[in-house]
Amino acid sequence: MVKEIESQGFPVVHMCTVVPISMTVGANRIVPTIAIPHPLGDPSLSVEDEKELRRKLVRKALVALETEVDGQTVFEV
Repeated sequence: MVKEIESQGFPVVHMCTVVPISMTVGANRIVPTIAIPHPLGDPSLSVEDEKELRRKLVRKALVALETEVDGQTVFEV
């Protein structure tokens, strides 16, 4: 689905916990996340720290969305 959306001219960021799967499906902009049961959070953190973690991940995804890429690129957090 990621490749199809991009073929229509819309950039896509694939946020995932298992980067090799994103590579296999052909995602061009990949942002690694935390863990399979909690991709965008960490329940062991305080509420404030978890909010900051989520903000950091979303900010990285927005940077990836704005970045021109030539092929698959992993945007480390």
